Amino acid sequence: MANNDKNYHKTRFKFDPGRVRVWRAITEYLQPHVGDNKTVLDLGSGYGDFINLIAAKKKYALDIGPDVKDYIAKDVVFINKPSTSLGDIPSSSLDVVFSSNLMEHLDRAEIDQTMKGIKRAMKKEGTLILVGPNFRYAYKEYFDDYTHKTIFTHVSLADLMFEYGFHATKVVPRFLPLTLKSRLPKSYFLTKMYLNSPIKPMGKQMLLVFEVSHV
Repeated sequence: MANNDKNYHKTRFKFDPGRVRVWRAITEYLQPHVGDNKTVLDLGSGYGDFINLIAAKKKYALDIGPDVKDYIAKDVVFINKPSTSLGDIPSSSLDVVFSSNLMEHLDRAEIDQTMKGIKRAMKKEGTLILVGPNFRYAYKEYFDDYTHKTIFTHVSLADLMFEYGFHATKVVPRFLPLTLKSRLPKSYFLTKMYLNSPIKPMGKQMLLVFEVSHV
């Protein structure tokens, strides 16, 4: 999201309290990949759906939108900056970096700067977790979001992250539906069933988990 997209949260990303139920199931699914007693950064945190619920020793949330800070939990350090500006986070301090629906909003120069910041701030044994729209399955709707700049599939995203020294340990091409904007109820139990089902109807978002490559 660019600095001049002032109405993005009003048009594409309105606050919805029902999202908490869905994200409680998602964070439970992801907790084993995060681990226990870790330092975690939610990059492009939005309303804090992930970082507010995940269990961690120390939590950071970074987002360019100043209007989201009131939704971030009190135990989370909120940084109101773009993903290209990670200088406030100490070097080699992060165990886990999580980001949902961010990379497609960045151009290649922004991605490069973001990844260099992540590598600086992350420990040598760090974990990177990325969630986002998979163009292979969401090509019809991909550019309904006017702030999308870069196309990714589960293959291209894995290959790009390899260029930055990360290898994929888990790839789920169909992880979640493309959007939570639906007439269906936002249910913890339905989400939990969906995540654990081998069949993913409407699955157009992908999940990739990376570890730092030492080869």
